[in-house]
Amino acid sequence: MAAKINLPEQIKGLDKSEVVASREKYGANTPPQPPKNPFLNLVKEILGEPMLVLLIAVTIIYFITGEYGEAYFMLLAIGIVSGISFYQDNRSRKALQALEKLNEPLSKVVREGKLISLPTSEIVCGDMLLVSEGNTINADGRIVYSNDFTVNESALTGEAYAVSKQTDSEDNKVFSGTLVVSGMAICEVSKVGANTKIGELGQAVLTIKEEPTLLQQQITQFVKWMAVAGVIVFLAVWFYNYFLSKNLTDSLLKGLTLAMSILPEEIPVAFTTFMALGSRRLMQMGIIVKKIKTVEALGSATVICTDKTGTITENKMQLQEVYSFATHHTYDAEHFPADVVTMAMWASEPVPFDPMEKTLHDIYEYLTKKDLRPNYHMVHEYPLEGKPPMMTHVHETVSGERIIATKGAPEAILQICNLSEKDKQEIQSQVNQMAEKGFRILGVASSDFKGNDYPEKQQDLPFTFIGLVAFYDPPKTNIKSVFDQFYKAGIKIKIITGDNSITTRAIARQAGLRNADKAVDGGVLVKMSEEDMNRTLEEVNVFTRMFPEAKLTAVNALKADNEIVAMTGDGVNDAPALKAAHIGIAMGKKGTEIAKQAASLILVNDDFAGMVDAVAMGRRIYTNIKKAVQYIISIHIPIILTVSLPLFLGWIYPNIFTPVHVIFLEVIMGPTCSIVYENEPMESNAMLQPPRPITQTFLSLKEMNISIIQGLIIAAGVLFSYQWSVHRGYSEVDTRSMTFSTLVLANVFLTLVNRSFYYSLIHSMRNHNKLMVAVILITLLLLAIMLYFPPVTKFFSLAPLDHIELIVCGTVAAVSVLWFEVFKAIRRNRNKVKTN
Repeated sequence: MAAKINLPEQIKGLDKSEVVASREKYGANTPPQPPKNPFLNLVKEILGEPMLVLLIAVTIIYFITGEYGEAYFMLLAIGIVSGISFYQDNRSRKALQALEKLNEPLSKVVREGKLISLPTSEIVCGDMLLVSEGNTINADGRIVYSNDFTVNESALTGEAYAVSKQTDSEDNKVFSGTLVVSGMAICEVSKVGANTKIGELGQAVLTIKEEPTLLQQQITQFVKWMAVAGVIVFLAVWFYNYFLSKNLTDSLLKGLTLAMSILPEEIPVAFTTFMALGSRRLMQMGIIVKKIKTVEALGSATVICTDKTGTITENKMQLQEVYSFATHHTYDAEHFPADVVTMAMWASEPVPFDPMEKTLHDIYEYLTKKDLRPNYHMVHEYPLEGKPPMMTHVHETVSGERIIATKGAPEAILQICNLSEKDKQEIQSQVNQMAEKGFRILGVASSDFKGNDYPEKQQDLPFTFIGLVAFYDPPKTNIKSVFDQFYKAGIKIKIITGDNSITTRAIARQAGLRNADKAVDGGVLVKMSEEDMNRTLEEVNVFTRMFPEAKLTAVNALKADNEIVAMTGDGVNDAPALKAAHIGIAMGKKGTEIAKQAASLILVNDDFAGMVDAVAMGRRIYTNIKKAVQYIISIHIPIILTVSLPLFLGWIYPNIFTPVHVIFLEVIMGPTCSIVYENEPMESNAMLQPPRPITQTFLSLKEMNISIIQGLIIAAGVLFSYQWSVHRGYSEVDTRSMTFSTLVLANVFLTLVNRSFYYSLIHSMRNHNKLMVAVILITLLLLAIMLYFPPVTKFFSLAPLDHIELIVCGTVAAVSVLWFEVFKAIRRNRNKVKTN
C-alpha cells in the first residue's frame, strides 16, 4: 500500500454550497479577456479578407450598371466565400479550444475534508489549495500549513532565487503564476482570476504578440508580393481599358476580375487550417501541442535529447539488489536487509511521488513489523542538490528521538562518509558490478547529529555509511523500434541523464542506441572549450551526471551548431533545457507542472513512440502545405493569363472570363487547397528522408519553377482550346465554354497529379482521401450543371458542348497536366540509380 497524504485535521475546505456562493461573489479563476466589439470585429474580419473586399466592390458595380443577376450571384459568392472561411475558422478554433482545455493545468484542493484534483478555472476564493515541489501556484492566497516551502516568484519580481515562506513567517502570502521550488504548503485562496496580482498585469499580457515563425514570415511575404502584383496589374488593366473604351465602370470591372484571379487569399487560410487541424490530429494520438507553431518545427528535428528514466525505460523502478555495509554482502529480492531499506525510506519524501521512493515505502511496509512513520514528523530537510546530487531528511518524535537519513548518488555519499580507502574501493566495486547490469544505484547513510543548529550544507553533517540500494528500470519493449525509426528518418538520438555512466551505457546498449560505449559527464562537458564541446556533442551519444546547467549548455551548443533540438524531460531541473530547445517535450503522467509549462509538447501517456508519430505528422503537414501552395500557384497562372492575354493581345474575344467565372474557380480552389490537401495521407517515403533545414526557404527556386512551368503549360492548353474554337468560327459563348471547361478539367487533373511530386498518380491513388474524391465529383457535377442546365448555362454565358468538344477539352486538359508524370518517372529513375 502506497503512502497517503495525511491532511491536518483542522483543514476541511469548502462544501458545495460554499463553492457556488464564492464563485457567484468573486467570479471564476480565469485570466482577463480582451474587450470585444462585435461590429468592429466584423469590419476587421471583412477588411482582413481581401477577396471579400473585391467581391463587395464587384457587386456594387453590378448593381450600379443594372446587371442584377450578376449582382445577386456575387452576393451568393460572398456568402459562399464567407461560409468557407467561417467553416475553416470554426474548425481551427474548435481544435485550438480543445487544445487549450487539455493544456489547462489541474490543481489540488481540499473540499469537505477530501483532497481532490480539479481544473484550475474551478478554484474559488476560500479554497484550500495544496501545492508542492514542481507545481505552479494558480491563485493568490495565504499559507495555513507548510513544510520546508520555497517559491520562485521571478514571474512577478524578476528575482531568480527561491524565497522561503512558512505559515508563521512575515511573508506568508503566495501568488498565482509563481513556482514551488521545494516542500509543500496548503494555502487559503484569497484572490482568483483577474483579481490576482498577475491578473492585474493582464492588460499588459494581452498586448504581447507572439513572434511569427520563419514559415509564417515566408508565406506572409509571398502573399504580399502576389497582392502587390495584383494591385499593379489591376491598375494597368483598369487604365488600359478606360483608355480604349472611356467606360469607367466597365474598365473597373475588368480590372477587378484580374485582381481576383491574382490574389492568393487561400494560402493564409490553408496555413492556419493545416496547423490547427494538425494539432488536433496529434491530440487524438495522445500528443498535446501547447504552441501551434511547434507543429511546423516537428518535421525539421535533427537531434532528440532524451532522458533515460521513464522515457526509454519502463519507469517501474523495482528494487533489485541491496548491499549492506554492515555485513559486506549483497542481497536479492527475497532477503532485503531491513536496516538499509528503512534508512533509504527515511531519506525519501514522506509523501513520495518518485517511483523509487514509492518502492522504498512499499518495501518498508512489507519488511517492518511496526510502522514507525506515524510517530515521526520531519523537522528539517535538505532538498536534492549537489553535483552529484544527494538529499537529507531529519525526523523527530514528540519525545525528541531523531532519525537523520540521506541518500543520493554513490559518489556523493562516499565523499561525506568517514571511510577507509579499502572500504571505498569495496563499495565502488559493488557499485560498478550493479551498474554493469543496468541498475540505478543510490548510496544510503545516516547521521547522529545532535542539537538544532543545523549546518547550512548537508554535506557538513557527520555521516555513517549504511549501504546501497539498486533499482532496475528495464528499457521499454518498443524502444529499439522507436530508435530505428528515428535513425531511418535521419534524426540523431542522445541520452542526457543524471544517472551514472556505467548504468546509462548498459541501458543504452539494451535500448539499441548507436555508439553507446562512450559517455561524458556533465561536469566535464561544461568545462570544455566551445570547439571541444561541439566535437563531443557530435561524436558522443551518452551524457551522464547531467545537472540543469549542463543540460541547458548542451541544448544551446547543439542549437548554435544549427541542429534543430527536441528535448524530453519531466522534472523541475529539466525546465530550463525544455524551454531552450526548439521542441520541449514533457511527460504527461510523471512530468511536473513546471516541466509541462516549459515544454511545447506533452506526451500524454509518457510513450516516447509518440514522438515518431509527432515527427511524421510534422513532416506530413509541412509537405501538404507545400502541395497546397504549389497547387495554388499553378492554377492561378492559367486564370491570370486567360483573363489578361486576350485583352492585351487584342484577340477577338478579349473578355473571355467575367467575375462570375473567376469567382466560381476561386470557390472550387479554396476547398481543394485547404480542406482536401490537409486531409492528404502521409507519403510512404516521408520518414525515410533527412530532416529539412528549418532555415530553408519554404519554396525553393526549383520548386517554384516547377509550379510556374505547370501553370504556364496549363495556360497554354487552355488558350489552345480558345484558339481552336476561334479558328473553327465558334461564337464568344461557345469559345468561353471550351476555354472554361478545359480549365476546370485541368484543375481536376492538377489536383490529382500534385498529390505527390515524387510518386506516380497511380501510386498516389492507393492513398485514400475521401474528401478529394468528394470535391472532384462536386466540381464535375457543377460543371455539368453549368453546361447543360439551361438557366445556369444562360447565366454564365456558356453553351452545351457535344461529346467531340468534351473529348477535346478533356484531352487538352490531360496533356497539359499529365506531362508531369513523365517528369516524376525520370526523377524516380535517377533516384534509383543513385541508390544503387
